[in-house]
Amino acid sequence: MSLHDDAVLVLKTYEDQPELRDAYLEHLAAHPDGLWKACGAGHLTASALVVDPERGRVLLTLHRKLRMWLQMGGHCEPGDASLAAAALREATEESGVAGLTLLPGGPVRLDRHPIPPPCHCHFDVQYAAVAAPDAVHTVSDESLDVRWFPYAEVPDVADVSVVRLLDATRARLGA
Repeated sequence: MSLHDDAVLVLKTYEDQPELRDAYLEHLAAHPDGLWKACGAGHLTASALVVDPERGRVLLTLHRKLRMWLQMGGHCEPGDASLAAAALREATEESGVAGLTLLPGGPVRLDRHPIPPPCHCHFDVQYAAVAAPDAVHTVSDESLDVRWFPYAEVPDVADVSVVRLLDATRARLGA
């Protein structure tokens, strides 16, 4: 199965946020290159919120370009077998944490947001990844910092999209 076919299947089976889900599917139908950074009309990205449920904390990256605390994530690459694989790859690369596992059940949320030109929009498919309590992280070239935050502190440092992702992740965890 191609990455495009995987993305369509994942989105078709995603039951939350139906209007946004349909916008993602319409984008992919209108833009065969809608998964790739080169698509000027916008493209899908894959991200994962790294959580340590045992300690009630989340690992965020201080994005080098945007200078905002965000979940790990980025662009799909030709070698990615699926959106989930892209999200897990990005989370591992940007956090340096080995042994991350995605929460079962597919994406946790969708988030569409504008980005600076030349592209106009990211259609982010958001997953959650669980880290071990003793996980060791590193700062990648794409980050200014990587840091653990208690769940309660996330609204103080991150924007509303990260807070929504954390809320949805905690609901899936039953926390």
